[in-house]
Amino acid sequence: MTRSFKRLAVYCGSSGSVHADYLTTARAVGVGLAERGIGVVYGGGRLGLMGAVADGALSAGGEVLGVITDKLVGLEAAHAGLSLQQVVRNMHERKARMAELADGFIALPGGLGTLEEVFEVATWTQLNDHATTPVKPVGLLDVRGYWSHLLAFLAHAGDEGFIRPPHRAIIQTGASLDELLAKMQAVDLPLLGSWHL
Repeated sequence: MTRSFKRLAVYCGSSGSVHADYLTTARAVGVGLAERGIGVVYGGGRLGLMGAVADGALSAGGEVLGVITDKLVGLEAAHAGLSLQQVVRNMHERKARMAELADGFIALPGGLGTLEEVFEVATWTQLNDHATTPVKPVGLLDVRGYWSHLLAFLAHAGDEGFIRPPHRAIIQTGASLDELLAKMQAVDLPLLGSWHL
């Protein structure tokens, strides 16, 4: 199966106090998606990797849709130059709206919020529980080996029987945007009913 993407949600950290490679890669991802005609859906912030992704996509003429909570707008964390900025009441609405707008999900390095977002959408993919079909792939862009420990843990969880074999492919990984997108476009995701609870 080869799927195409109109928009991808990008999850990543809002901290700028990180290695410069993370910020450079985030900007390059924004540029790379825009150059491929893929719109960016993200958390609407102007700081850290989030801001770098948005700025990169905008600099290349891409569409950037932000979804941010009114609390974060009040803290002056919102990006002012997006194609569209939607303000929602809370994080639950934010994540649901981002998932609704996107055809798949890419995570760059980030902290607790990024991890939570990745595992939520991966679970939704596992259960075929997105607001729209078909099921949506999830990818980790492995910058500086950032995800290596998490990937080792996921392999361990699978080996221990907590992640079924059909579900191991839900989260793809790649060291470059080209590699990751190719894997996400080609991955065969399991449909609910083809595996047993």
